[in-house]
Amino acid sequence: MKTNKQNIIPFLIIFLFAATFLAMGYFDMILNRPANSLQQVKKIEIPRGYSLKKIANLLKKENLVGNHSTFVILTHLRGVTNQLKAGEYLLSTNMTPLEIMEKLFKGDVITYSLTIPEGYTIKEIANLLEENKLLDKERFTALAQSRKTLDSLGIKAKSLEGYLFPDTYHFPKGTKEEEIIKKMAEKLNNLFTEDIKKRLEEINFSKHEILTLASLIEKEARIDSERKLISAVFHNRLKRKMLLQSDPTVIYALKDFDGNIRKKDMKIDSPYNTYVYRGLPPAPIANPGKDSILAALYPAEVDYLYFVAKNNGEHYFSSNFKEHNKAVRKYQLKR
Repeated sequence: MKTNKQNIIPFLIIFLFAATFLAMGYFDMILNRPANSLQQVKKIEIPRGYSLKKIANLLKKENLVGNHSTFVILTHLRGVTNQLKAGEYLLSTNMTPLEIMEKLFKGDVITYSLTIPEGYTIKEIANLLEENKLLDKERFTALAQSRKTLDSLGIKAKSLEGYLFPDTYHFPKGTKEEEIIKKMAEKLNNLFTEDIKKRLEEINFSKHEILTLASLIEKEARIDSERKLISAVFHNRLKRKMLLQSDPTVIYALKDFDGNIRKKDMKIDSPYNTYVYRGLPPAPIANPGKDSILAALYPAEVDYLYFVAKNNGEHYFSSNFKEHNKAVRKYQLKR
């Protein structure tokens, strides 16, 4: 019996040595970067609903992991079997399976940077987003006018016109239209701090009214320094119950604008036409930026009632009709 035990011991030592060697090789494979002479960075898309097995096979097919079974086992050991996220990823051939798994688990997807210009309408935002292949413009536009969407955001207006904040955003491919709308609306909402809300009470404006006024300022202003002056003109006219007579409101009311406003356009029967109806339009005519919103809240302390474009981006401001007519003859009629 002793002889048999003595014979078994060497075999056990060899077996343990081999098992240790294999284990070390296995963990070296999953924890250390492969010794590739040429690194390749690949854009990989994990579709929604892909199983772990399909993900592993895709990674193997792209030569990002050596063995798909190893990746599956590693994911099980990590306890994230059903938590790998869909989306577009940038993965490198010198990444370890563990690094790839962690990237997919965290959802570290590719994002696309997109700037929404100030003064864009819902339609223009939808077109821009579709051009960048981020969404379907028809669905985006429909959701922006949906009562369900508006109620979910606590907005009582008839559409999200004026409530989508212009800024630079970072969206991953496949982001749902609802998520993009929510992000843009929340960013605008964050602008309305307690100080801003207090200011609204001081000037007796609602949030909707100030966004409407800011949208007019956004469309009229070409130079930042003039925003508060334009705001003052509108505030002064509202106080005197004068028509605002803002061309951009007429343009917004027209179904097909060809770039030229005619006299007949000034008479179009629309609540947005500030040449016909007194006061503010019923809703914003565009989505204003922060500077225009602040200008609407804090107009310049001047008595201007008129302004006319000087055709160089600037405006000439007047306090009376006689001076305004003189400026019109100088900057518009002669041209």
